[in-house]
Amino acid sequence: MVVNGISRKGQRTTLQLDREVVERAWKAYLKKQSGSPVNGVSFWPFDKANKPKGIYTIKKGEIDTISSQPINIFSKVAGGQDSTVVWWSIEIGGKSLSQGDTPKEWDHSAGLLQQFARNLYLEDIQSEVDYAEDVVVYSKEEAEWMSKSASKIKAKIVQNLEEKAAMEAALASRTRELEQLNQNIQKDLDRQELALAAKERELNEMNKKLQRWLIRQEVAQQEMEIMRQTMEVVKAKISRMI
Repeated sequence: MVVNGISRKGQRTTLQLDREVVERAWKAYLKKQSGSPVNGVSFWPFDKANKPKGIYTIKKGEIDTISSQPINIFSKVAGGQDSTVVWWSIEIGGKSLSQGDTPKEWDHSAGLLQQFARNLYLEDIQSEVDYAEDVVVYSKEEAEWMSKSASKIKAKIVQNLEEKAAMEAALASRTRELEQLNQNIQKDLDRQELALAAKERELNEMNKKLQRWLIRQEVAQQEMEIMRQTMEVVKAKISRMI
């Protein structure tokens, strides 16, 4: 692979993980294994500019499992959200490791690279397990909360139904009372109408009796007047006879 314009021999591994996740982990892994700071800028005198994103170097690092001598590491991380390639090239004494010239060191470096991949996969799996456990706990808590909420809602519904039934019963009772009251009022009105009609009939009868009495009185007065006149005539005749 070409890094900083120089073609180098190295080793790579491909991980089915997001590049940013892999890159952060790889940088920390390099620092832990070498015990040296991981640079984002080339230490070579002919390359003073910042390196492209994803390129890291270590100068005079120490990884005993590869070599007892100081090593230089050139590394590149490239990829996307679903797949990421991690590549590195290790230099000892100014020479890059190769499977033909330094097979022991080559195998050890390949082992470290594979170990990184395994560790990161395990971390990813563990993070998914932790997330799943959190989801389960959250889902359980949410289910319990929903169950409690459902119980409260059911209790409220029952209470509302009971209150509704009580209000309907009270309304029905009130309606019956009003109906009975209306019936009583109607009966009173009917009784009053009957009493009024009876009183009117009684007054009519009394008026008729009064008229008849007045007529009889008038007749009696006429008869008395006739009798008086007759008496006067009789008296007059008697006086003449005497």
